[in-house]
Amino acid sequence: MKRENILTGSPWEDKMGYCRAVRIGNIVEVSGTVAIVDGEKVKADDAYAQTLNILERVEKVLEDLGIGMKDVIRTRIFTTDISTFESVAGAHAAFFKDIKPTTGFYEISKLIAPEYLVEIEFTAVIVE
Repeated sequence: MKRENILTGSPWEDKMGYCRAVRIGNIVEVSGTVAIVDGEKVKADDAYAQTLNILERVEKVLEDLGIGMKDVIRTRIFTTDISTFESVAGAHAAFFKDIKPTTGFYEISKLIAPEYLVEIEFTAVIVE
């Protein structure tokens, strides 16, 4: 099977030696993704906006592979504040209400920078 690496141009891809997503056969794994916190639309204290930003960006990565959110079978959600559950869940449901992938929601002590409240990993399986 052929391996396809999806790069987004992030400086971290070379610095850390990773890519945004990998497709082998009909399986796609998407790296942990945080929001682009711009201080206006996506703020450091807004877990809902951060989650939506992540989901919108990953949706684009999947579209570049010729698939979509409907192919996501699992999400793994990490947060530095478990009390954000309702906000994160609401944003997640905006994309997955009808798709209903399996998921986990985990509180961790830190993410890569203090402005990030949420990081999400994705697994997709393409039915060919």
